Amino acid sequence: MATLNHTWVSHKVFYLLGIPGLEDQHMWISIPFFISYVIALFGNSLLIFIILTRHSLHGPMYLFLCMLSGTDIVLATCTVPQTLSIFWFGAGEISLGRCITQLFFIHSTFISESGILLVMAFDRYIAICYPLRYTTILTNSLIGKIGVTIFLRSYGTIFPVIFLLKRLTFCRNNILPHTGCEHIGLARYSCDDIHVNIWYGFFVLMSTVVLDIMLIFISYMLILRAVFHIPSKDALHKALNTCGSHVCVIILFYGPGIFSVLTERFGSHNLPHIHVLLANVCFLAPPMLNPIIYGIKTKQIRDQVTHMLFSKVL
Repeated sequence: MATLNHTWVSHKVFYLLGIPGLEDQHMWISIPFFISYVIALFGNSLLIFIILTRHSLHGPMYLFLCMLSGTDIVLATCTVPQTLSIFWFGAGEISLGRCITQLFFIHSTFISESGILLVMAFDRYIAICYPLRYTTILTNSLIGKIGVTIFLRSYGTIFPVIFLLKRLTFCRNNILPHTGCEHIGLARYSCDDIHVNIWYGFFVLMSTVVLDIMLIFISYMLILRAVFHIPSKDALHKALNTCGSHVCVIILFYGPGIFSVLTERFGSHNLPHIHVLLANVCFLAPPMLNPIIYGIKTKQIRDQVTHMLFSKVL
């Protein structure tokens, strides 16, 4: 009888293992994680500072880029410090409340970034297809409303997850073979029926990220149709160049996630460390590389960064 009662004890504390199977390599793996995190913080903070302090960069495209950089900082900070504490100090203990808080911010920030990439595609569509009406359509007031809508959508869709998880009894193993908390990954440790969690997670995915991908694809089909009707080769090259940075960021953001899902669905289930590493790439690669991509491919930002960092030296 005592054993039966113990079986249905709901765990309030969990233990994150880090990268299962590679525990003895955690110290070495932490080096690229730490370097990437520092680059992400520095690059995105510099980008935000430049955009906010340079009046010439207060256009719609740069304001959306500022939102993207802020979201990147939050996304990286939600995951990397926890991961580094596991790698360096073995501090994998996490309470249920903190675990739910972490996954709430991870999922909502991921959806926010997806929404920002969608409105950036819309921004490029307006800039190329309606250049003369660009500033009159994308006013500062509209940009502010779009930003609020993006964050309300992300937090609103993930908020019910808190209650869906809190209703569960976690009586299974409380050892999580990961570097962070994730909705369905945590729900699977419950002894209760989690079909509601699974279906709601599927609904959120389809109504946010998948819908965003479809709308981004449609936007770029319309952009390409307009671009290839431009008679001037210089104007054609300029139009394609303005979309280049955004396309690179889109591939970088969605690519690892899609690859991770396909690997988990069709790949070997005997290599859990591959899935954990891919999940970390999804959360760390975009924040690290986005400011580098925009810094290299956007002349206005590149000039401002060069002037700020090297003007005194020169």
